[in-house]
Amino acid sequence: MLYVSTGGIKNKTAVETAIDFFEAGISDIELSGGKYSPTYREDLIKLSENISFQIHNYFPPPEKPFVFNLASDDKALRKRSIEHVISSINLALDLDCNFYSFHAGFRINPKVDELGNNIKKTTLCDRKISIDNFGESMLFLSEVARKKGVDLLIENNVLNKRNFEAFGEDPLLLTEPDEIEKFLKMMPNNIGLLMDVAHLKVSANTLGFDKFHGLERLKKFIKGYHLSDNDSERDSNEIISENSWFWPIIDKDKDYYSIEIYNIEPSELKEQYNLVRKILTK
Repeated sequence: MLYVSTGGIKNKTAVETAIDFFEAGISDIELSGGKYSPTYREDLIKLSENISFQIHNYFPPPEKPFVFNLASDDKALRKRSIEHVISSINLALDLDCNFYSFHAGFRINPKVDELGNNIKKTTLCDRKISIDNFGESMLFLSEVARKKGVDLLIENNVLNKRNFEAFGEDPLLLTEPDEIEKFLKMMPNNIGLLMDVAHLKVSANTLGFDKFHGLERLKKFIKGYHLSDNDSERDSNEIISENSWFWPIIDKDKDYYSIEIYNIEPSELKEQYNLVRKILTK
């Protein structure tokens, strides 16, 4: 199934954005971010009569924003992040979703307004401790999800050169193929990889690995894809073309693809949806 993400719309609730998308002819929607709404659950259940939903990462957004980090060394923050995932799994059940997907964890606790931008240098948690924290969180959540019949997908993080240079090392988890493969080999079979091809492109440029080889190598773990493009320098969520670099490599028979393109109108997103669907069904 092919979805269109609401993640690029920050000034509306995801419900409002979903209605805009539906009016533009998009009825398969990935809910991500947006403004808080106290009535999101009942509103979405009503909309699900006509719209197929999937849920991603920081959704439903809480009334009081926080940094979602399942690898945090702050026990209270990690507990809150776990509670967020459980809430999202329950919403997935209400909306008949097969998956709930979210970003891999971090070795830092950035401020809310730093996410997606340059992160100020701070003390890094030891990489092994962060991986262990993230793994512990995932093993617990795997059991929760298994009982509910929902699969969990971990999205690879994106590392740009500015953040790498600011810290002198990688402050994020699961940005490159070696670590992604090693981590997912330890996970139960109801946890897979949501491969963000745009994230991989930027991280490859920053860390110096081959994005084509990395994408091919990780295929055995991939259960879904996030699709957009960029200039390799930053994750700018640009439009996709028939010549986008990833088409010769990605599998075209997965149950989950999401177009994550920002700063274009819903009518243009519909055009992107039609293009991607055409390519996937060739």
